[in-house]
Amino acid sequence: MYVGFSSSTGQLVQSHFVLGWSFQLDGKAPELDLSKLSFFTGKEQSKRKGRDPLVVGLSIAGVVLLIIATISILVILWRRKKAEFTEILEDWEVQYGSHRFSYKELFEATKGFSEREFLGKGGFGKVYKGVLPGSNVQVAVKRISHNSKQGMKEFVAEIGTTGQLRHPNLVRVLGYCRGEKELILVYDYMPNGSLDRFLYSKVGVILNWNQRFKIIKDVALALTYLHEEWAEVIIHRDIKASNVLLDGELNAKLGDFGLARCSKHEQDLQTTHVAGTLGYIAPELARSGKPTPSTDVYAFGAFCLEVACGRRPVEQKTSAKEMILVDWVYSFWMEGKILSTMDPKLDREWKAEEAELVLKLGLLCSHGVAEGRPRMSQVLIYLKGQAALPENLNAHVKAQEGRGDSENHAILCYSSPSLTITNSLISVGR
Repeated sequence: MYVGFSSSTGQLVQSHFVLGWSFQLDGKAPELDLSKLSFFTGKEQSKRKGRDPLVVGLSIAGVVLLIIATISILVILWRRKKAEFTEILEDWEVQYGSHRFSYKELFEATKGFSEREFLGKGGFGKVYKGVLPGSNVQVAVKRISHNSKQGMKEFVAEIGTTGQLRHPNLVRVLGYCRGEKELILVYDYMPNGSLDRFLYSKVGVILNWNQRFKIIKDVALALTYLHEEWAEVIIHRDIKASNVLLDGELNAKLGDFGLARCSKHEQDLQTTHVAGTLGYIAPELARSGKPTPSTDVYAFGAFCLEVACGRRPVEQKTSAKEMILVDWVYSFWMEGKILSTMDPKLDREWKAEEAELVLKLGLLCSHGVAEGRPRMSQVLIYLKGQAALPENLNAHVKAQEGRGDSENHAILCYSSPSLTITNSLISVGR
């Protein structure tokens, strides 16, 4: 048996109160004395209704405070992020006048610097592929480490030395972005990447001799322009296969001017800081730390041999006799077998005259004495076939000081306490 009350008001909102009731389990329930029942005035209901707005008000206030706190946190984070990329205009930016990109543009271009767009790691920074919003122009975007002083020096050097250069065999710097904690350079995009990827079979494609010979001439054109045709003398200081980039048609363009330095024509560059890559550093540069156009010529000579032979200038995993590429090629020349040093991947498909020219020119440019090296304009004349190499070339190269000391020179670049050389500046066949 169940006893209780129920009521229904349908869609109406009403309150029902039980003021009293009488119940008897085994008989007639006694009648209620209505005079003794409490009198309902409706105040109880008013008090209950009065509490509802208070609860609602407190709830609304809590939600509003939560929203305000959330917005405040977001504003603080946004201001910090904005401060990170606050544009700072310095004197050198006004002087060079290069195009300045916004961080937002480059962030969108690289899809947030996605790892999928990552191209590789160069000197002092990572490089990403990007597509500029609006124009759909493909670019290479290099983020430079802002923490190191060297990173800032490279950043300014690249803008200052290449921002206004225009040559078909130089990688163009299209602009830059600079914030409080970010340094970014924007270049022409080179779809085929760096030359070393082809020389050392990282892409599964072998460059034929015609392509290699043209690449050597392209780099010679670029260096002739930098040394002799621009308003100032620009010394690259880091010529090597990984700094030669190839466009879609395998035209070579010299890039990475982070170590480059400028000077007036007929004026010496005042620096004693050795920079470069082991195997490309001229002996006098290792001793004095003073770069000249001739030290670039030395590096170009090593580059010529590298492209022709398919070997790095310094091979650490070989015997001492074969470790230094210049000495190795020279020894074959002395035996009358210089063409035996050509890259075996070419399968002997080369023009003998051109191959011999490149190998001998590489040795001439790698002369141990700076005065024994030709100027880049003369190198270009040889490569174009407008003049023959000197008849006494053998005696000229053989007479150089330090022939056979290249290995000691390589060790010097690592161990001399009088030189300021670090792994960030000198790497083996990077």
